[in-house]
Parts: sequence; C-alpha cells; structure tokens
Amino acid sequence: MSSRHGLRAALLSSLVVACSSQRPADTNAVTSATTSASAGAAESPAPGAAESPGAAAAPARGAAPLRAPALPEPTFDEIARVLFADRASPSSAAAVCPSSTPPEARVRCLFDERYRGDAKAAGLAHELYVRWRVVAGVEVAHTMNGGYRGMIRIEPALPIGAERRHIEWIVSAMRDFDDFFAALDRRAPALEPGAEPPASRPKRFRFEPSTLRFMRSVAARTPSAYAHDWTVAWNLAGSLHRSADAVRETLFHEIFHLNDYAHPPPGGEAWSPRALGATFDAVVKKCGTSIACLGPYSPNDTIVRGGTYYSFQPGNGVREYAAELAVRYYREQRAALRALPKAESPTGRPPAGAARFKCGPPENARAWALMRDEFFGGGDVVPPCGS
Repeated sequence: MSSRHGLRAALLSSLVVACSSQRPADTNAVTSATTSASAGAAESPAPGAAESPGAAAAPARGAAPLRAPALPEPTFDEIARVLFADRASPSSAAAVCPSSTPPEARVRCLFDERYRGDAKAAGLAHELYVRWRVVAGVEVAHTMNGGYRGMIRIEPALPIGAERRHIEWIVSAMRDFDDFFAALDRRAPALEPGAEPPASRPKRFRFEPSTLRFMRSVAARTPSAYAHDWTVAWNLAGSLHRSADAVRETLFHEIFHLNDYAHPPPGGEAWSPRALGATFDAVVKKCGTSIACLGPYSPNDTIVRGGTYYSFQPGNGVREYAAELAVRYYREQRAALRALPKAESPTGRPPAGAARFKCGPPENARAWALMRDEFFGGGDVVPPCGS
C-alpha cells in the first residue's frame, strides 16, 4: 500500500487483503498472511493494558512532536458505508438520522442505530470515532484463501452483547497507544536551537487506522485479524483474542502492517522487504525452521502448531517478522516508560532470546535500529546493552 491510499480508499474499499496487503482480483480469492498462528498456538507476553504509563521525563526543550499528519475527515455517507457494509443500501439504514440533525448528533445517531440494543458498545464505537477518527463497522462477507489454513468464509459481525469485550479491549488498547506515544514524545531527544529534526522523525508511526471492520470466520478461529488500506479487520472468533494484553499486541501488529506500506522505498511496495530482507534471509539461511537456532533471533515467543516461530514460519516472510519486531519494540519501550522490572508478553513467558532484543545477536541490533529510526523517530528508552 502506498502513501497515496488515503481515508476515502480505506472507507470505500470492499476488497479484503491480509497482512501481506496483496490485492485480489475479487473477494472470493484473497491471498492471506494473517497474524493468527494456528488455534491453540502460544501467544506473545506484555503488561496490563488498563494501566497508563508511569511518569515520564519532562518534555525535552526543542523536541519536535512525532505526531503523524491527520487525514481528511470522513463524510457522513462514508461513515454509514462502513457501519452498514452488510446491507445492500446503507443509505436506508442511515435514513433514521436525517440531515436536519446537527452534524455531531447525526453521526452519533448512526452509531446508536448500528449498535442498537447495546448502548455501551455504541458508546465505545463512538469514542473510537471522536477520539481517533476510527470508524468501527463491519466487514463485507467473502471467502478468503488462508494459505496453509485453507479457504475461510468470513461473515460480518458486531461486537455487542457477549462479544462486547472485543471493542472494550480495543478501546483500552487505543488509550494505551495514545499514552504510550505521548510518553515517548516527552522522552524525544532535545534538538539544538535552529537544528532540523532527524529525517526519520516526521515519518512517525501512526497508530490510528481509519476503519475497523468486525467479522467472524465460519467454522474456524483464524485469521484473528488482517490489515489493508488503513483498515483493520477483527475476528470475534480469533484464536489470539484471549485477553486485553493479547488484543493490544495483536492490534499493534496489524497497525504496523499499515505503516509498513505507508513507508515505501523508491520503486518498492513496503518498507520492510528492502530494509530488513537481507537480515531476515540470512537468519533463515542459517537456521531454517529450527526452533533452537531461531530462538535468539525471534522477536516473539509464538510458535505455530506443527511449525516454528511465527516470525520465521515459512510463507509468512519478512513482513511478519517486521510486524513482530515492531511489537517487541513497543513492548520493551512501554515497560521502560512504566519502570516495569521486565517486558513480558501476554503469555507471561520470557522471550526466546535476550531479555532486551537489541542485546541479542548483531542481526537483532541492526533490525532494531532500522525500525526505531524509521517509525519511532530514533527514540529508545530501553537501557543500553551491558547496563
């Protein structure tokens, strides 16, 4: 996905593309490289999502803000198309919110209509829109090719009633991301008077997708989620969605994919293949699928059932390694900002390699630095190796 894919494309797109962001010819033949390892596979560890970061240092003098540029506001009709994507005529569903209603109240009316019967879910969906301009609607029904998972039928679904926990966890995750990046901003290196900010800083990681589309896989628990065109599709039956912490990290993983495609190199499609491809390929050449060999290089502890670390599972490729590296960066920075004794994954297990990823093999340090500088303005509050 190139940077020209803006909000309108995200809101109007009915194509379903997985983490690999390969565009299908139609919605019945979609190539998928999802974030879900197989059902029952281990997940990655982290601290509680409901907490807010501990006191960070005072804002550095001269530090440049790292906020990503805002995208255009969606129109009322665009919001309605996402909310009622499962209906032949979204405009008829939106007719209960007449144009004579004040604009803000009219948008709230849309959310109340879509989430009718669950006022709390409606309020959370509206919060996503008001605070982060994320439109939380439903996915379009289709059949996707899940690669080694087979053909998977996807149906639109709403996070209401017993499923409301999904949107509760996602809102909690978004609040956490907001706090995290604010704290990281406050710790940004000071600039000398009149100095230009580092080239990487304006490319700031954007944690707000434009749309969130809820769905359910039929007779399957995969994919847990997938991402395309500033949209994250979220499976209410996803095998990874077992806790608030697991949801927070899965969401960060998916949002990285969106950022990866928003930072294409000249003549390229995404940042990670060119930046991390050589490092990834060298590790795979050395280790193959050996769990013992790959352990020190894997950013996460997730192992695919019958396979190897998710970061290096054959067929996933460097984009999935990059997304897991982004999660590891977030996890370790978050722990350091909160002065936590260690950066745990949602499983509570220690990382496969070094406790600080950058302090493992040299390949880790190179990949860490490239990720840090491209997406996070060079910020790194994790203590240096040897300290």
